[in-house]
Amino acid sequence: MVEPTYCGAKSFILDGEVIALAADGKPSFHEVMRRDGIRVTARVPQAMRNVSVAYMVFDILFYNGEWVNQLPLHERQQLLASVIIPGEYVQPVASHKDGGALFEVIRGQSMEGIVSKELDSSYPLEGKDGRWVKVKNYGDIIAVIGGFRMGDGVVGSVLAGLYQEGRLLFIGKVGTGKLTSSDWRELTAMLTAIEIPECPFANRSEEFKGARWVKPLITVKIQYSEWRRSEGRTMRQPSIQAFVDKPPEECVFE
Repeated sequence: MVEPTYCGAKSFILDGEVIALAADGKPSFHEVMRRDGIRVTARVPQAMRNVSVAYMVFDILFYNGEWVNQLPLHERQQLLASVIIPGEYVQPVASHKDGGALFEVIRGQSMEGIVSKELDSSYPLEGKDGRWVKVKNYGDIIAVIGGFRMGDGVVGSVLAGLYQEGRLLFIGKVGTGKLTSSDWRELTAMLTAIEIPECPFANRSEEFKGARWVKPLITVKIQYSEWRRSEGRTMRQPSIQAFVDKPPEECVFE
C-alpha cells in the first residue's frame, strides 16, 4: 500500500471539496464539472493539463483508528494542521475568526460566500445542522423573458436575457423562486399571449431545446449565486423573486 504524501496519519477520514480555478483565479463550479464529466480514461491527461484541480480540506473526522468528530472544532483544526502536508493538489482551508470581515472580502471579489462554524461544535455525521451554515453572497438583476418551457400544463421555466449593444443575450434558464402556483399560472397566460415563432436571443444555448419563444416584453427580478463566465456569462443557481415593471430595453449588462 502506497503511503499518502499529503497526510501524516496512518489512517484518516477527511472532509473537503475539490475546486478548480477559472481564468480569473476564482473557484469555478463549471471548471470542476469539466473534470468530473470525463468518462474516457485516455482523455484524463489532457484534462489534467487544461483544468487543474485541488482538494481543499475543511475538517478531520477519523484519526489513527479513532473517531474524532466529537471533539470541538478548534481541537480538530489543530489536529488537522498537525497532520496535513500541503502540496500542489491538497491544501488545508484557512479559518478566520472575524466572519463579517471575511464575508466583505468575499463579496468584494464577487465570490459565492463563506461557511460559518461554531468553534466548540462537534461534527454531525448524520447530516448538516445549525452547527455550521452557508452564508451566500447572492446577486440580483432585472432580466427580460425571451422564452419558456412548459411542464404539467403551466410554464415550468423561463429563459432570461439581458441586452448588450442592442442584442438580447441569453443568461440562463430559471425554474425556481418565490412565485406561487397562482403566479406561474398567471405567467403562463401572459407568455402564451405574446408567443412568436423565432428565437429573440442573439446567442445560442443547449437550454433552447423544446423552448417556445415570446416577444421580450416581461421583466423579472432574478437572484443568483454567481456568473459562469466560462459559459458566456450565464447565471448559477438563479431564482425568480418577483415580476418587475421595467422597460425591457433598460435590462442591460453592467
